[in-house]
Amino acid sequence: AANRDEYHARPAAPAHWWPEGVFAGRDERAGGTWFGVSRAGRFALVTNFREPGRNDPALRSRGDLPLAILRDPADIATACATVARDGDRYNGFNVVAGDPHAVFHFSNRRQGIVPLATGVHALSNGALDAPWPKVLRVRAALEHWCADASGDTERLWQALADRTPAADADLPRTGLPLARERVVSAPFIVDPDYGTRASTLLTIARDGTATFVERRFDSRATLIDEISERFEIAARR
Repeated sequence: AANRDEYHARPAAPAHWWPEGVFAGRDERAGGTWFGVSRAGRFALVTNFREPGRNDPALRSRGDLPLAILRDPADIATACATVARDGDRYNGFNVVAGDPHAVFHFSNRRQGIVPLATGVHALSNGALDAPWPKVLRVRAALEHWCADASGDTERLWQALADRTPAADADLPRTGLPLARERVVSAPFIVDPDYGTRASTLLTIARDGTATFVERRFDSRATLIDEISERFEIAARR
């Protein structure tokens, strides 16, 4: 379950099948993606690492990272290791990537590739499972959803749509001005310039059925589109 926060002026195509068997949205400026899944059930996503004042526009687009993992024919651990070796070519990032058997996290602001233990993990624009208010809020919602075991995803959509900012006393100190820190503290960011552009749910059932649903929003946070794709996971060769 993920929200994509980005400048509204940055062009992007909605989720669709790419020729190489990847279902993902496309960044029309640099050609990468923020969250995608392959026909084999491999998924990968990227978030920026919030570092005000530390951004080199000459470095490569972070949207290349999940795409490289999705395209790699090697096993998921090897694919993550290959991509992580080039981490210094990008501004700060987090990547979460996996398949129905294993999930990994790595960042060029932390050492090593971390296999995620069974359970619920959450990530924003800092360290994995950092206790930012929106991380705690959405993680709790996902934990409750897992415990309920009904399969109804409406509670997850509600968690991703939460526009309530955190109290000032709970805000992380990431170097942003206080007013800006408030705006981006909600799970769903509403702002005319930079905000939540898409919400995505990927579920993989025990029978091997993958369902990828993407909801897209405009600069007024109005829902403009919903795309749903369901497919059977193909065996990797």
